[in-house]
Amino acid sequence: MTTTIEIGAAPLTLAQLRSVLNGPVTVSLTDAAWANVEKGAAVVAAILAEGRTVYGINTGFGLLANTSIASEDLETLQKNLVLSHACGVGAPLDENVTRLLMVLKIASLSKGASGVRRHTLETLIGMVNAEVLPLIPAKGSVGASGDLAPLSHMTATMIGVGYCHTPHGIVPAKVAFVTHGLEPITLGAKEGLALINGTQFSTALALVGLFGGWRKHRQRLRH
Repeated sequence: MTTTIEIGAAPLTLAQLRSVLNGPVTVSLTDAAWANVEKGAAVVAAILAEGRTVYGINTGFGLLANTSIASEDLETLQKNLVLSHACGVGAPLDENVTRLLMVLKIASLSKGASGVRRHTLETLIGMVNAEVLPLIPAKGSVGASGDLAPLSHMTATMIGVGYCHTPHGIVPAKVAFVTHGLEPITLGAKEGLALINGTQFSTALALVGLFGGWRKHRQRLRH
């Protein structure tokens, strides 16, 4: 049975998050949440239209934070940021944990503070709803700076790079998208940074530990 989750102003409950971990879900956003997303995207668009220089939108990163990037190179900047950080190693993350990670990312982006466009977030939601789940190496997060490597692998599939778990097995991301009526996106200004910056990987693993602890506690009580 597929669980339906509507994301809005209220935080997701532990019961909802546990249902995401337990199996397929159908995710949607409230009208108010979509309004917040569109307001955030409009802020980024206005900065570009006004020719202002703002970190993460039209500058480099880290030591290159003061380096301005030409408008015609912004898509390449975001793509290269994602691909350069998609460097995880080890066995793939469990599909259920990946689903949980993605829903946590959707909830974060739904606040509108990251400036991603509606179409970008719709693509991530479409992937969850179709059970097209990125193949993410389980090791490689740098933690304190955000879960850059795992989230980069997630984002890479959104632009058609890498592999995805699907109901029909593991296939290249582009194949998974075509099969399920999705299309790879072209990252807009700031979107790569918004998608890979966060702690959704760490949070998902923490929730797995929490739910596992509850289950063991109940088992002990029964005996």
